[in-house]
Amino acid sequence: MKSAVVQLPGLNRDRDMIAALTKISGHAPITVWQTETEIPDVDLIVIPGGFSYGDYLRCGAIAARMPVMQAIKEKADKGVKVLGVCNGFQILLEAGMLPGALMRNASLKFVCREIKLEVANAETDFTRAYAKGQVIRCPVAHHDGNYFADAETLATVEGKGQVVFRYAEGTNPNGSINDIAAIINAKGNVLGMMPHPENLIEAAHGGSDGRGLFASALDVIAA
Repeated sequence: MKSAVVQLPGLNRDRDMIAALTKISGHAPITVWQTETEIPDVDLIVIPGGFSYGDYLRCGAIAARMPVMQAIKEKADKGVKVLGVCNGFQILLEAGMLPGALMRNASLKFVCREIKLEVANAETDFTRAYAKGQVIRCPVAHHDGNYFADAETLATVEGKGQVVFRYAEGTNPNGSINDIAAIINAKGNVLGMMPHPENLIEAAHGGSDGRGLFASALDVIAA
């Protein structure tokens, strides 16, 4: 699997993502800077977490307008898989690549802890290694992870199976509507999620529950 990790000022989870992708695929991803207008041929593009541009204006608002995002949109339109984690999810929403928005946590506090996720859709290219209804562990670390969508958008997202992960009962850390933790686009190749699967990929580091997400994409690409 050939992959690329996007780097922007303020993102700080790029090294974690690079390590995870290297560990699982056996190949180090290339890195793509914010000013790039073209992205080499890859199977997966990842926008990692952090605080791009200091979260000024809104989380992801400035990053979504960088030249690299147009290149990512063009790749996504051609079917390349795109994963946005935490700030990466916020950027995808601001760029219009996913529906809805992420607001301030309901607690108005930064939340950093391990939570439980329920697999809502196990038929996507990112979740085939899991079973529907399976509950996995995953860490979160964010201040603006409260997913919201208007009634019409929410009905569409729910009706078309675009909710991929939900916070398991009693573990919603931010007040997200319908406990939504991750959504995918209608085409099925762009996934955004607040939790950090890259931080739980091997037992020696506390668990491997997040490994299935990357393994799923790898298996689909290799098929």
